[in-house]
Amino acid sequence: QVQLVESGGGLVQAGGSLRLSCAASGSTFSAYAVGWFRQTPGKEREFVAAIRWGGMSTHYEDSVKDRFTISRVDAENTVYLQMNRLNPGDPAVYSCAASSRWGATRVPHSYTYWGQGTQVPFSS
Repeated sequence: QVQLVESGGGLVQAGGSLRLSCAASGSTFSAYAVGWFRQTPGKEREFVAAIRWGGMSTHYEDSVKDRFTISRVDAENTVYLQMNRLNPGDPAVYSCAASSRWGATRVPHSYTYWGQGTQVPFSS
């Protein structure tokens, strides 16, 4: 089993940056692919980015591809999501998830373990 805890969420402004962390405990985290998803009220969960075990492969949703970077430090059991040039389409609850497979990384059902999420709202 893998337990995931997200952190780093908070108020942001358009054009700002934020780094989210996904800290894992439990089973061998380095053997899992990790994905970030986001969700806003009334909408389905949306894929953001994913990173394979070893960190050699990554996938991004098109709207974040040139702005967000997913990375992992297995020695710290942590995956990061660096978010730059935030825009009005980005505020959401961001969640990380872990999967022992690397195939349908954009599909939430491919992931076995989920964190509780961290909020990234825009400041008014």
